[in-house]
Formats: sequence, structure tokens, C-alpha cells
Amino acid sequence: MRKNKNLLESFNRAIDGLVYCFRTQRNLRIHFLAAFLVLALSLGLHLTKTEFLFVVLAIVLVLVTETLNTALEAAIDLFSPRYHPLAAVAKDVAAGAVLLAAVNALVTAYFVLFPKLNPVLPKVIDSIINSPAHLTLIAVSLVVLVVVVLKVSTGTGRPFSGGMPSGHAAVAFALATAIIMISKDGLVASLALLLGLMVVQSRVEGGIHNVTEVLIGSILGILVTVLIFQLSQRWG
Repeated sequence: MRKNKNLLESFNRAIDGLVYCFRTQRNLRIHFLAAFLVLALSLGLHLTKTEFLFVVLAIVLVLVTETLNTALEAAIDLFSPRYHPLAAVAKDVAAGAVLLAAVNALVTAYFVLFPKLNPVLPKVIDSIINSPAHLTLIAVSLVVLVVVVLKVSTGTGRPFSGGMPSGHAAVAFALATAIIMISKDGLVASLALLLGLMVVQSRVEGGIHNVTEVLIGSILGILVTVLIFQLSQRWG
């Protein structure tokens, strides 16, 4: 392997290594996503400089150990393509280092972030539970569940394709109904219904469902969504 000619090439190779890890290692992508969410949360909680430093160090430690784990696995696979007990031990130990770093990150999050979240978390949860978006999610989830149960019961189509009733039509009209009930605006309601009808029309034209299947699916989506919103208003 040739040496790097200059400092710029060293940086390029280092970035290539990070890009390779990001493309090939699912766990590293998960760590990056978690790091992004934690950093965004940290900014919203107005941490002190010291608290933010501890959070950043915990994140960096996890990412560093994950990249070293990837490098070690690649080196072991190169020099020991066949299974060897010591190669397995080396990989397990490297994975253990990542686990320790992740535990350290969780402990840091508990001591730094939890005291900031504890006073406001109940209010946030309560606002989410009573929000239209939460009700819409419940309605759509119930619609999908009912559709799958009906398809299994009738033995038609697959859980997410074809059969009685049309799941796409049910979800489309569940969303359209939720939009109508949240917005209470004529133009928005018309556009939502139009989109729902376009979904239904595409399922019939594509030969995936017949008119009866999409009609029942549409009615199912409307009824379940109206029921959820009505129950919420009565219990609220």
C-alpha cells in the first residue's frame, strides 16, 4: 500500500474511510442518526458548555469505537478469511468496546439530558396525545390493522397487496378524512378528497382491485377515522 503524498491526500483517505463505514455499516448509520437527534435535543434544552461537551465526547467515543471495529473486522477478514477462534475473539472484543461506549453514552444522557427533560416531558407527552397528528396516526394504524385482519379472514390477496378490502383506499380516505376534520376548510377538504379518489382510481385501473374492494376500503377508512376523532372529543 502506497503512502500518502501530502496532507491533503491524508484527509481525503480519512474521509473515504468514514464514507465507506457509513455506506456499509448499518450500526454506524444508526449511531449517526442517534447523534443527530441528541445534538438537536441538546440545543433545544439549552445545555451549558460543560454539559454539551460531555454529550459530544460521548457521541464521538461511540463513533470512534464503531469505525475502529469496522477497520479491525476488515483486517481480520483479509488475513484470516477462514474461521479461526482467535479471529472470532478479536471481533467480539471489538464489538464489546462499542457496547461499552454506547453504555457510556446512555449514562451521560441520563445524567445530562434527563434532568432537563424531566420537568417538561409530561407536558410534551400530554400535548402529543391530544394533538390531531396523534389521532391521525391512531386512526391510520387501526385502519391498517382492520384491513390486514379482513384480508386474512377472507383469504383474498396479500396483507399489503390486492384482496378485500383495498388497503390503499382505506388509508387514503382515512388521511383525507383526518385532513378534513383538522382543517375544516372547504378547499383543503376538496383537495384531500381528490387525492383520495386518485389513489382509488389508480388501484382500479391497475387491475389490483375492483370497484367493490376500493369502495369498502374507502368507507372503512372514513368510518374508523371519524370514530377515533369523535371518541377523542367525547373523552377529552
